[in-house]
Amino acid sequence: MPARLIDSLGTTGPLADLFSNDSILQAMLDFEVALARAEARTGIVPQAAADAIHAAAKASNFDAAALAGETLRAGTAGIPLVKALTSRVRAGDSAAARFVHWGATSQDVADTALILLLKRSQAILAADLSHLEAALHRLSDKHRDAVMLGRTLLQAAPPVTFGLQAAGWLAAIRRSRARLEAAYAEALVLQFGGASGTLAALGDKGLEVGRAMARDLALGFPDAPWHAHRDRLAALMAACGVLTGCLGKMARDISLLMQGEVAEVSGSGGEGRGGSSTMPQKRNPIASALTLAAANRVPGLVASFLSGMVQEHERAVGGWQAEWPTIAATIQATGLAVASMAEAAEGLVVHETQMRKNIDATRGAVFAEKATMLLGASLGREAAHKLVGEAARRSESEGRKLSEVLGELPEVTKVLDSKVLRELDVPETYLGAAEELRKRLLSGQDRDDSKTKKG
Repeated sequence: MPARLIDSLGTTGPLADLFSNDSILQAMLDFEVALARAEARTGIVPQAAADAIHAAAKASNFDAAALAGETLRAGTAGIPLVKALTSRVRAGDSAAARFVHWGATSQDVADTALILLLKRSQAILAADLSHLEAALHRLSDKHRDAVMLGRTLLQAAPPVTFGLQAAGWLAAIRRSRARLEAAYAEALVLQFGGASGTLAALGDKGLEVGRAMARDLALGFPDAPWHAHRDRLAALMAACGVLTGCLGKMARDISLLMQGEVAEVSGSGGEGRGGSSTMPQKRNPIASALTLAAANRVPGLVASFLSGMVQEHERAVGGWQAEWPTIAATIQATGLAVASMAEAAEGLVVHETQMRKNIDATRGAVFAEKATMLLGASLGREAAHKLVGEAARRSESEGRKLSEVLGELPEVTKVLDSKVLRELDVPETYLGAAEELRKRLLSGQDRDDSKTKKG
């Protein structure tokens, strides 16, 4: 199903489908089916009752809009759902109807349905993350030698390579993905505790039923119900926040590099992508804009979830009831950011010639540090810094290359020969360990070294 118009800049097609009425409704019904099956296996309810519940538990059999209205009155989706399911089962098998939702509570339905949706969201995010990582790896390798201005505090600085910059984006996304996957692994567990979280209604068979349900739904089985303990979900929300922040950093860099006066990269464009309603020449950074919008929204959503973690006793008032829209919005915004940056990376055009022109346009000013280091060995750091600073100001005011101005100073020519001065503003001679760092980032060497130190 397409996203609602108001959500169209906050989700993707697959995630809009995932959090649609029918999808949410079916996830709740899947819980009820798994419950009935498990209780039939353990002899708590007749197998015929489980079969009747299974037959009735199809989202298409129910009016989602009506259930939404009743949910607002009930304070939970579980109550009207169980009522509607019971009525549907009764129409086909009156005896089976009394076994619907046997021994469970409404929060069990709501929480487990949410977990089932999150389980499906993991695969959607993982596919787009894989596309993004592959595209960034290709970009880094292809443009490993593309020298470009480094930029610190938005000002020109000594050169870097685009390959290194892309590798930095990739490494941060990989680290964030590892956190996200760990959080998913911890969060994807069944919720099943009954009224007060003791499964008392099922006597001595509660844990057996819970384990069977977890197997049926392909979820983990926790040590105990977690009705008022939301730490697992909080960790997942926080991991989404970190990942979206890393994607936002990449989006910010790309959008700045796409500025007309910079023009070091451009998007692939395409029909309806990046245009303007009034300026036909425009190629706006739409993928970056969508990602930055997500990066603006997600921290507030994460904070909202964290503020609801203080949940009283065995079941809370208002805490978990706030979570469905918060979690759905967080996952969808994160997924949109991932998909948008995958599109951006796959279609990014890198203008290496323009990168070189932008370096040349500084007339060597960005190599002032290099000149200071070369002179400092003989003159001392402080004296060299002052001398180069004065030369840089002359270079700017006179519109001349820094190397030319330095070549006119006796203090400099006594220390540096003409060949060194001629090569002062050759960017390839001042890249340091850029290529080694790029390779370390691509290979995960930085993570390996960190593990070694901890060991």
